[in-house]
Amino acid sequence: MSIVLSDDEIEHLTGYKWASRQLKELHRQGFWRARLSPVGRVLVERAHYEAVSSGPRAEHNRPHVRPPTLRKVA
Repeated sequence: MSIVLSDDEIEHLTGYKWASRQLKELHRQGFWRARLSPVGRVLVERAHYEAVSSGPRAEHNRPHVRPPTLRKVA
């Protein structure tokens, strides 16, 4: 498995063959790290693809931090 998605995977994901339309569609889908390479190919890191595709993190996994409160002095 490659570090970046293949051209076929990007085409399947976006439905487009043109790099400019692929990039626009990927950004619309939330793949904000997608970019054009110097030779005009669209690059999406596989780790970024998997992170975005897995969906938002569950709220119950976030640590709960209580805000500081002042104690009344007697």
